[in-house]
Amino acid sequence: MEQSVKQVWRPPRACEDYLSEFRHCKSLWHRFHHYYTYGTFPSCHQWKEDYYNCKEWEAHRSTEAKEALQQSERDRVEEQKKFTPVWQLRCEPPRDWHMPLNQEKPQDS
Repeated sequence: MEQSVKQVWRPPRACEDYLSEFRHCKSLWHRFHHYYTYGTFPSCHQWKEDYYNCKEWEAHRSTEAKEALQQSERDRVEEQKKFTPVWQLRCEPPRDWHMPLNQEKPQDS
């Protein structure tokens, strides 16, 4: 009953997702928003490179393209881990969470 199924490696995202992210990155709205938020225009080169590597992998099963995609995704995950959370996470709910809200008293600002 044991079958040895050899799984083929697949990119973490579909190639169309990389192209979609690249188009979003190049859009006027995103460029304006990024410039307004960070003071610089976004670098969309990595999305384009990932799209080409994904297509290269699909067409020729290139190990360089595979490794480049894997490294790019690892870098993206590491970049997301750098940011500290804005909110402090709770370990348990407040003691009076089940009590009705007192809507008659104004809250202190």
